Amino acid sequence: MVALVFVAAACGPVAEPPKPLAATGEWRDFEGSWNAAGTRRTIPLGADRRGSIIDLRGTMLLTGPGRPGVGFRSEAIALVDSETGLQGRSVWTDERGDQVFSELKGEGTAAKNHITGALLGGTGRYAGVTGSYEFSWHYVIEAEDGSIQGRAVGLKGRFRPGQPTAGGAQP
Repeated sequence: MVALVFVAAACGPVAEPPKPLAATGEWRDFEGSWNAAGTRRTIPLGADRRGSIIDLRGTMLLTGPGRPGVGFRSEAIALVDSETGLQGRSVWTDERGDQVFSELKGEGTAAKNHITGALLGGTGRYAGVTGSYEFSWHYVIEAEDGSIQGRAVGLKGRFRPGQPTAGGAQP
């Protein structure tokens, strides 16, 4: 009976160790989708110019073998000037609570809404990460009360993991 238990245990599934993010210095490509909702507050800055503050929260899902993670809760804040463009910041939080930080820049107009992101590092397994990503923003809902919903179109990028932290440093 004891031998049967050992045989059954030996044939069971083997737990896979967590996969490392990627080798330090190696560029990894990813694509994905980002859907978010939030608010926009707008003020007039003359006849044909306006300024807005945007606060968005949503979900980012990444695809491709090089992705830094599968799913993230995403948050972004931005200042948009219809003449000079968009400046903002974003944080992505994965299922473990590890975060990726980025800076957003873009044209910020309806005709030219191409936005680029520069990865500024992060916490946990994303500490020291660098890279970039880009997308165009498409508004799905723009209500008079300032409520907005939208999605990123053509989200793609690349990243390079940072140096291991002191706890995981190689000798």
